[in-house]
Amino acid sequence: MSQRSKNSQDQHTHVRRPPMRHVSSAKPSPVSARPQPAADPAKRVIEFRGVTKLYEGGDTGLDHATFGIERGEFVFLVGHTGSGKSTIMRLLIKEHEPTSGHIVVAGHDLADITRKKVPFYRRNIGAVFQDFKLLPNRTVYDNVAYALLVTGSSRKEIRTKVPDILRLTGLSTKLHNYPDQLSGGEQQRVSVARAFVNHPPLLLADEPTGNLDPETSIGIMQLLYRINRTGTTVLVATHDHAMVDKMRRRVIELAEGRIIRDEAAGLYARDETTREFAARMRGAVADDPDAWLREGDDDEGF
Repeated sequence: MSQRSKNSQDQHTHVRRPPMRHVSSAKPSPVSARPQPAADPAKRVIEFRGVTKLYEGGDTGLDHATFGIERGEFVFLVGHTGSGKSTIMRLLIKEHEPTSGHIVVAGHDLADITRKKVPFYRRNIGAVFQDFKLLPNRTVYDNVAYALLVTGSSRKEIRTKVPDILRLTGLSTKLHNYPDQLSGGEQQRVSVARAFVNHPPLLLADEPTGNLDPETSIGIMQLLYRINRTGTTVLVATHDHAMVDKMRRRVIELAEGRIIRDEAAGLYARDETTREFAARMRGAVADDPDAWLREGDDDEGF
């Protein structure tokens, strides 16, 4: 979704934009090298302190990443493929371990959680994935109930909680259906219902709308927003430009494993000044004179 600029004033002025926690530069640099905003550590659900992740073969997943997310925030992670978004998600669920630095979730250093205790840790985190990860031989009801069974919930609790969450996610008429009888959007709703049925303090969504059409994506984001309104902290890694621009929540942008922007109420891409916009247009016209006319065509309807 593109924003309409004011024709009369923007020619010689900068476009106004929300206050930024961390202003990007042309060359990505680790956020740990710059002053961090004052915040109460007790309110932070997630805290990365100089976290680096190096993969076998020499690839860098994260490079000295430092940031904090407070209780009740809704935050987008954005950036090109390979920028480090999924690495952050995998580190948070302890699928991977950092090469250096510290990760603290709800006051607990993840380095202190042994492999034996990882399943218990994960029960306090809701996770939603691009490929749904549903049990194919279980009904909608049973897929959601399973999340309660593994945490030791009683049958009475399951009979109460599952119908409630299915109503919240708009699946009350689908409880006896199997995953292959559902649309992609309905399967993702089941995934969200399963992630939230325990009312975790933190919900992670890795490309939750990646396989969905734009209209269905809106419904999933509205659902995540409602969950956030209940007090759950929501962290979403996404390539969905239109959705990020529409929701205007906090945006953390990564490039080559480094955090290059941390902006409150941000857009998918950093706001441009009039001079930057003009320079980009001159470059686009030189390469393709009609490119600027087509820009934003895919965003119609938002």
